[in-house]
Amino acid sequence: MHNFQYTRVKNTANAIAELGKDASAKLVAGGTNLIDLMKYGVMAPDKLIDINRLEFNDIKKDGNQLYIGSTVRNSVAAADQLVLQYQPLLSQAMLAGASPQLRNKATMGGNLLQRTRCPYFYDISAACNKRKPGTGCDAVGGFNRMHAIFGGSSSCIAVNPSDMNVALVALDAVIEVTGPKGKRSIPMADFHRLPGKNPELDSTLDKREVITGLVIPDNNFAKNTTYLKVRDRASYAFALVSVAVAMEMEGNVIKDIRLAMGGVAHKPWRLTAAENMLKGKAAVMENFKLAAEVAMKGAVAYGHNDFKLKMAPNSIIQALRTASGIKA
Repeated sequence: MHNFQYTRVKNTANAIAELGKDASAKLVAGGTNLIDLMKYGVMAPDKLIDINRLEFNDIKKDGNQLYIGSTVRNSVAAADQLVLQYQPLLSQAMLAGASPQLRNKATMGGNLLQRTRCPYFYDISAACNKRKPGTGCDAVGGFNRMHAIFGGSSSCIAVNPSDMNVALVALDAVIEVTGPKGKRSIPMADFHRLPGKNPELDSTLDKREVITGLVIPDNNFAKNTTYLKVRDRASYAFALVSVAVAMEMEGNVIKDIRLAMGGVAHKPWRLTAAENMLKGKAAVMENFKLAAEVAMKGAVAYGHNDFKLKMAPNSIIQALRTASGIKA
């Protein structure tokens, strides 16, 4: 492992200042992703900035929104009574991720910034534009079973690995950050990037900005939510395909709905067209099948992941059935 300097900071201003001193410096809290990347030689920061002393550990109801601090551990957020009461979809998604041991260490901010698990990204002998821009993408013509079917480019077809992120984009979360220019809020839908020609850039976060927390606006989805994760084994496996569904029902009619997918794109993939198609419609299989067809428009597979073109719409239909509670 590359030698590095380690420093602890006591406030956000110190963290921003330290980031500004070293272009390779990285923030660390739980370190469940970053330390792995350092061990594999994928990332080699000269400095780690420990932010565990920053006081972003609150979960609270703030007016018409739920606030969760960036250093809150995933296991704490998933079990919190406010999260379970107001945003149960978030809890369901986080409990589907990683293992209990990792959730006990991983933080909300770190999960937002979790990097792809593409094997070519982890293999420093492979061509990977995300790890080393301009070297190519071995996944495009290689073994790409876990890879994207939406939003990919000739430069990269890696996927965002986070379950939490899928729920957050479905719930219209907003990420709060602080940097040299002050505070700003980034809608979750705009936080992560598609690869385009710059797959090395995972998010729209500035290098010197610190995530301080996130907010989720109130909604009426708590009674009809589900997070479906299709994977190779029941624990500690990344999604082949996942679907987040949150519905507001009036009898058998879908008054409002949010849909998003994971395991299919470089960013958590919001299914806006399918949402619009389902609003005001009856919660019946015919409409669910039509919504799945709408959701799959533009999907492209690369060989080993061709099965996702069938698995994805079937997963959407199943998740809609579960969230709505219909029997057939």
